[in-house]
Amino acid sequence: MLAISLDTAKNLAIGGTAAFLVASVASAWIMKTIIQKLAVAVLLALLAFGVWSQRDALQHCANDVKTDFEEARANPDQNVADIETECKFFGTTITVKDPRNDDTE
Repeated sequence: MLAISLDTAKNLAIGGTAAFLVASVASAWIMKTIIQKLAVAVLLALLAFGVWSQRDALQHCANDVKTDFEEARANPDQNVADIETECKFFGTTITVKDPRNDDTE
């Protein structure tokens, strides 16, 4: 099974959203009839929205993981191994790393 990192998934979502939006605008210039323009523009805009909402859900899941690890740090009785560290991005499993190992703090 393909597993990618949280940062990679976020970057792919942003890139995918931008690509769909650019394709939506470009399709309006390329298509010949108004109906084709409208249909393709709406389809690509919906795809962009879908990718963006998946990215938002992924960020929400990652924030939940971070909160769970912070609560585990404050409560020594909680088993860190029980914390769910996997999120889904269009059906692909994303493993969120332990935020305690993050050097950005």
